[in-house]
Amino acid sequence: MKALQGVEGQVQWCERPSPACDVGQIRIRVAAAGLNRADLLQRAGLYPPPPGASDILGLECSGVITEVGPGSAWNVGDRVCCLLAGGGMAEEVVVDARHALPVPEGLSLAEAAALPEVYATAWLNLFQLAALKPGEKVLLHAGASGVGSAAIQLCKAFGNPCWVSVGSAERLAYCEGLGALGGAIRDVDLAGLRDFAPFDVILDPVGASYADLNLELLGRDGRWVSIGLMGGSKAQLNMALLLGKRIQLIGSTLRTRDDSFKAELLSDLGRQVWPLFAEGRLRPQLERSFAAKDVEAAFAALASNQVNGKVVLLIDESLV
Repeated sequence: MKALQGVEGQVQWCERPSPACDVGQIRIRVAAAGLNRADLLQRAGLYPPPPGASDILGLECSGVITEVGPGSAWNVGDRVCCLLAGGGMAEEVVVDARHALPVPEGLSLAEAAALPEVYATAWLNLFQLAALKPGEKVLLHAGASGVGSAAIQLCKAFGNPCWVSVGSAERLAYCEGLGALGGAIRDVDLAGLRDFAPFDVILDPVGASYADLNLELLGRDGRWVSIGLMGGSKAQLNMALLLGKRIQLIGSTLRTRDDSFKAELLSDLGRQVWPLFAEGRLRPQLERSFAAKDVEAAFAALASNQVNGKVVLLIDESLV
């Protein structure tokens, strides 16, 4: 099968053996794969896959089941989308059957490829780890990103007012169109977020450069969930604020979680979130899709930081 590898900062298609389909697994003919920042980092050699995971790029994909291993309730021909530790950018992938969800009614396979990673990340960090309660206020840094776009919609659906930090006025308008109540532009007036504080939860993919501001903006018993390091990894914290406000600082990654954890997360997502797509309360935010031959352009688009929502790579255009 053809599969996509990151080699010395570039991406290239190569021939790889088809993986075996074992007990509790399903084989999927891949239609499309979502691009994520983890793919950019892995391409650059900065984010190797967890031990035992495929070194093929791609943390989420959609497609059609072509083989079902013993112990799975799926059927050949089912349309699914999957959360992966790697391997999604290939002609086929074998995955733990528990890590797949049905394509929501009314969505294309291209749209479905943009769902698993961002919705799993937003749901895990806001509603499971931060234990967000209805009515609590949320700040989403990088609000126009894939995770941010999913998080805004989830906050709106579950009764949580949210605000964002973004890179431009156009991106702020995009977030407000999804349901954010306002926000601030990163290089213009980030301190303007004080006007909306205090927040109960901050979802932060930036890291060190926002540390002082996060501590200031959080209210008593606030939760700061750190999911990325785009702004650096080392910061000095005012521990007096951390203690005085009883702030919880939660570090979170999803890719390295074990199979059972991911299975429980996907099961919860299927029960509580997936029905909202059929109801029209959630929508995939697929800004651009690229043919497999244009993979470098797809990665460049994501790296530009100008994408609102998601970029998807079309692996098999006959399916999408």
